[in-house]
Amino acid sequence: MSSDRVTRRLVAILAIDMVGYSRHVGADEAGTIARQRAHRRDLIDPVLQAYGGRIVKTTGDGLLVEFGSVVDALDSAVRIQRAVLEAEAGLPAERRIQYRAGINLGDIVIDGDDILGDGVNIAARLEGMAEPGGISITASVFDQVIGKLDLAFDDLGQQQLKNIRKPVRVYRVRLEAADDAGSGASGGAAAAAKPSIAVLPFQDMSADRDQEYFADGIAEDIITGLSKHNGFLVIARNSSFTYKGRPVDVKQVAAELGVRYVLEGSVRKGGSRVRITGQLIDAATGAHVWAERYDREIHDLFAVQDEITDSIVGVVAPELIGAEMQRARRQDPASMDAWDCVMRAGWHAWRLTAADGAQARTFAAQAIALDPGIARARVVHAMCDVWDVLFGRSADPARSLGDADAMARQAVDLDPRDAEAQTVLGMVALFLRRFDESQRRLETALALNPNLAFAHMLGGGYYALAGDSETARHTLQTALRLSPRDPANHWVHAFLGLAAFAAGDDDGAAEWARQAIHLYPAFPVAHRLLAASLSALGQADKAKAALAGLLAVAPGATIANTRAGVPWKQPEVMERYLDTLRRAGLPD
Repeated sequence: MSSDRVTRRLVAILAIDMVGYSRHVGADEAGTIARQRAHRRDLIDPVLQAYGGRIVKTTGDGLLVEFGSVVDALDSAVRIQRAVLEAEAGLPAERRIQYRAGINLGDIVIDGDDILGDGVNIAARLEGMAEPGGISITASVFDQVIGKLDLAFDDLGQQQLKNIRKPVRVYRVRLEAADDAGSGASGGAAAAAKPSIAVLPFQDMSADRDQEYFADGIAEDIITGLSKHNGFLVIARNSSFTYKGRPVDVKQVAAELGVRYVLEGSVRKGGSRVRITGQLIDAATGAHVWAERYDREIHDLFAVQDEITDSIVGVVAPELIGAEMQRARRQDPASMDAWDCVMRAGWHAWRLTAADGAQARTFAAQAIALDPGIARARVVHAMCDVWDVLFGRSADPARSLGDADAMARQAVDLDPRDAEAQTVLGMVALFLRRFDESQRRLETALALNPNLAFAHMLGGGYYALAGDSETARHTLQTALRLSPRDPANHWVHAFLGLAAFAAGDDDGAAEWARQAIHLYPAFPVAHRLLAASLSALGQADKAKAALAGLLAVAPGATIANTRAGVPWKQPEVMERYLDTLRRAGLPD
């Protein structure tokens, strides 16, 4: 193979540049340079470091930054622009320093520490066309971030960028929407502890307008399905259906019904096929949190209705909660109510690190202090206690699991119909080796909310660790079908790998572990499974490399805390798992 092969990779590129640098320097050279250095030191570099941005190149007035995550690239750019705006607010308009930013997701060429290629050039061109204090992004970035950040966007259409052969679709980030984003709609939504959602009647777009009953059935079933989720309030059909047949303005509907989110959609039937669209909108910003299209052959209309309803309900719930977590992240902790604290706790909990676990418990405790009756805060606290045991971080696993058990039971006592509380109590029971109770709790959760992907995910984990690999695969595939874009799906892939390991399919286990690591590189469960699987396959060198990956993200991992933290039901599977890890080099 030629040694001249070009090295490439796909990354998010942020180009950020100061507006009117020459003018500012001409008016006040020393002052401008001093303020720009202060921006770098206090506002820009700390954000880039926190979000994993690597500064590739600097110019006198700008930066080129590489990110592994598109969401992190945009989130950091937004935070920088808002911080600069606040820092410069006290100066006369003509003296304020502003920056333009452009973000692209593209293929780049690696040249030492530098990066080159069209991916970089497009980011630079976008920066040049952004308004002062603004951010422009490509469609490739928009597709990855929509619904994951509490932002609205303007579609600027196809743009011909200098020296770029093909037109590029460009979006403007509406930073001004942030002032209103956290306030919710007017009316009842502003005072509600939980977010609320209205499901509008779906429009019949069929040529013959003969599918109204089917469109109504979809919306009604979605209302019923979402009502089983304890994370938000759902407006009753009698209220939301008063908008049937009327032109709808989402912000007006939100104000009149007192909701934060609106779900709307349409049905179009043609021949033997039906197309159903749905979109979830944040009423405060007008941003699309989620949108999807479903095309199906009609063999049994009601079966199609059930399938699509389950899919929409399954995906809307985590998307809405994800949007709430992002909204809470932007809140000042001193002004957050109990629900905001829970959302902030949840965001930290799912990052899985020791530091985030401590933050999650702090916010959960703050939520409980504000509202002693809030079950969800105890659910998050219990999860973090279990993560400490699972990842070998707890100095006293028995005590950590005891704390988790107490928190989860309090949550269930507060609200026995909370499917998530039942799910987490089932998970705690699994780690305490109370296998029968674990299965019973997880089945109760699914009886309360059959569309709860979280319950299918942890239920699949139970079956995997119990050695029922076939049931585990079926349950976990259901979780993926219900919530295909769930940010926690690295767990699903890892559990599928554990199911494969229990069944003796070490090749399959290794492949599932790799997929889980791809989704979340700092995931100890997947690194440990990969090391065990490769060791079982006799691939000693690769197993040692995988073990190094585990110890990089979980330096305290040992055979002892693996035995405590991975609750295999069958002793022979436990011993095989530990033996493979011991052979790979995991210390006792």
